[in-house]
Amino acid sequence: MRVIVGRVLLGLGAFLLVAGILGVAWAPGSVKKTPVEVDQKTDLTGTALRLDTSTGETRELEVKYTSITKSDTEASDDDTVYFKQATCLVEVDGETPDCVDENDDRLISAGEATFATDRETAMAVDGSKLPDDVEPYEGLVNKWPFDAEKKDYEVYDNVIGEPVTARYETTDEIDGLEVHVYVTETVDAPIDLGSDIDGLYSDRKEYSVDPRTGAIIKQVVDQQRSLADGTQVLDLQVEYTDEEVADNVADAEDNIASLDLLTKTVPLVGFIGGALCILAGIALILTGRRTRTTKAAHSS
Repeated sequence: MRVIVGRVLLGLGAFLLVAGILGVAWAPGSVKKTPVEVDQKTDLTGTALRLDTSTGETRELEVKYTSITKSDTEASDDDTVYFKQATCLVEVDGETPDCVDENDDRLISAGEATFATDRETAMAVDGSKLPDDVEPYEGLVNKWPFDAEKKDYEVYDNVIGEPVTARYETTDEIDGLEVHVYVTETVDAPIDLGSDIDGLYSDRKEYSVDPRTGAIIKQVVDQQRSLADGTQVLDLQVEYTDEEVADNVADAEDNIASLDLLTKTVPLVGFIGGALCILAGIALILTGRRTRTTKAAHSS
């Protein structure tokens, strides 16, 4: 009986050791990837000073900014995930939807984009590798990589159509979650304000990022747009809503727990449990054989 139990323990121990090895060697590279099924809505609220072109005066507005990002699951593969993103900035006036028609005076700006990122690095995919209907971005786009470091990263700014440096500033805490804070700054970059009107663009963004998953937990935007002569057209200050931040923290904590289960708990249980089972199995087999030998000697 001891020999049988010992063999069972040997088998169980071998299984646990294999699980531990997979947890160390396979799990990190497999689970630390951007999922191919993403459907995310991001809400920012704040205020803006906006030039009224009919009167030449600037009005202060309550505004909200909505970004909806969805992955193209069919086009995505093991290495690349394709996204479609719609953004909208509107003036809040009573019951205001996330976006309004282009002829609605509440609309400040709106846009759509299709892009692709590397599932491991979160960096935009080289334009030469993309189909014609996917825009060639550069740098990070909608998240940081897993295990984000305390260093500078390049982040794509779709207003100027090129990446800007997101410098690492500090490590902070939001609702008990440790985050890395990165800041981008652009000053007086030339842009088209629309209708072929030349303008200038200044922008400061602060990203609070969960370093474990690369998820953006909070974002604060301070942006100005002006005519070439310096006349201010837009002065915008928005940030993630409190509800958005709370949801992001909860999602990050759930994802961290899943990562820890696969990359820490499973290997720990596998190696320790597997070793104990194998040692116990060997001990039972040896003692079982000794018992059989002793019984055989006595009976003879």
